[in-house]
Amino acid sequence: MHARVAAATTAALLGGAVLIVPSPHAKAGNRITTPLVVAHRGASAYAPENTLAAVDRAARLGFDWVENDVQRTRDGRLVVLHDASLARTTDVETVYPGRSPWKVKDFTAAEIARLDAGSWFGPRFAGAKVPTLREYMERVSRNHQKLVLEIKNPELYPGIERQTLRLLGDEGWLDPLHLRDRLIVQSFSADSVRTVHRLRPGITTAFLGTPPVTRLPRYAEFTDQINADHRSLSSGYVSAVHALRGPRGRMKVFAWTVDDAATARRLAGIGTDGIITNRPDVIRAALR
Repeated sequence: MHARVAAATTAALLGGAVLIVPSPHAKAGNRITTPLVVAHRGASAYAPENTLAAVDRAARLGFDWVENDVQRTRDGRLVVLHDASLARTTDVETVYPGRSPWKVKDFTAAEIARLDAGSWFGPRFAGAKVPTLREYMERVSRNHQKLVLEIKNPELYPGIERQTLRLLGDEGWLDPLHLRDRLIVQSFSADSVRTVHRLRPGITTAFLGTPPVTRLPRYAEFTDQINADHRSLSSGYVSAVHALRGPRGRMKVFAWTVDDAATARRLAGIGTDGIITNRPDVIRAALR
């Protein structure tokens, strides 16, 4: 116990990454975990999700890593939005009342640009816009941030993987520096993750979900991470993932979406490599 207490005093905050000395249960072999804290859809507890305001809030809080969602408009533009429908996070029902169910794929980029994506969250964010992916990437670059990019609903947008990678390349995000430690591309679709890996093997990829342990070796053929609902993770599962090598080395586990201190500490204790959260400051404080 005394050794653990003494060792814990060496814990240090490294930007968005938190170095902790966990309990013995936090080790995979003799490895001590270093969970990254990723701001989910930006600092989305404090600003409207997936907006530039949320990215900026994460930067002001001192977090390097942010997460976002990408979809495609009717005229082929990539925009940053979580839901397949615009209804929850914009005023689309007021602006376009006769166009239910207000799917992103049924609106042009110009039509979406008219929408207010901030007032639903609070009056101070009135007028915030749904950013295009290009606008979003420019802001993340300006803030010197790193990105977990989710390809959302790829079954609705054939070819979105290639299109997204082309835009990332245009924005300078596929050079060796970014590929080494600044970009992760993830999806709930194994086919989409596999496509990204086939098109650009140098990109770190992540599958969103919790495949059975017996199937993990098949996922290791095309993905580097298993990014899972925190409720599905156990010490044994994390260890099973860590025992495999993906395309870029030892596989990792990120957990989502974690907003409370106790859960964050449990996940760090079982060796989780990253924690995706709406409240990155709360998680950072918990892991100190």
